[in-house]
Amino acid sequence: MSTHDGERYASVVLDVDSTLCGIEGIDWLSRKRGPEVASLIAEITERAMRGEIRLDDVYGERLATVGPRVEDVDALGNAYIETIAHGAREAISKWQEHGVRVTLISGGIKRAILHVAEFIGVDARNVNAVDIHFDDNGEYEGFDTASPLTRDEGKRDVVAGLNLRKPVLAVGDGNTDLAMRGAVETFGAFVGFVARDTVVENADVIIRSFQELDEIVLGSG
Repeated sequence: MSTHDGERYASVVLDVDSTLCGIEGIDWLSRKRGPEVASLIAEITERAMRGEIRLDDVYGERLATVGPRVEDVDALGNAYIETIAHGAREAISKWQEHGVRVTLISGGIKRAILHVAEFIGVDARNVNAVDIHFDDNGEYEGFDTASPLTRDEGKRDVVAGLNLRKPVLAVGDGNTDLAMRGAVETFGAFVGFVARDTVVENADVIIRSFQELDEIVLGSG
């Protein structure tokens, strides 16, 4: 286990879906397309988060199946805010007051996640997510296929390239988050919304709430 007892972290990297917020964005969007699409997408998402199938293989398929319009994505941004983890906004504000750099990282849609970043006071420059494209009528037109965040190991690669001040704590709930363990001092499995066995078993620390996370980040837990 990699820990830093009594030493606060200089940088915190937070996943968004089912970590900072209580929903999976693509699943939320799929429910606007009816129960059959919603069921299909939810199953694919869960299998990818458990590491049973590669995100690389299903990322584009999920988006093409759902085909989110621009207003759907903005509504998702509001839904993220409504489901934000209890105490997260206050904790993040306190960390930043203590000089901790907070970075959001997600394979989700950047336009929606920027709503969350603004709400919690994280600079847009510290948001790492996937751009999607719309036509002039606001219809879905594709996504940034070059983004590493559409691939299984992408979060690790992005974090490694950010040159964050150490020690770095990364927190997430899924298999793509676990990959960050190779680029940070400590990886925490957040189980406040969902606990996935593989992620929990391989994490350095288990985190049940943002109150617990706050104690870890600032060195009091």
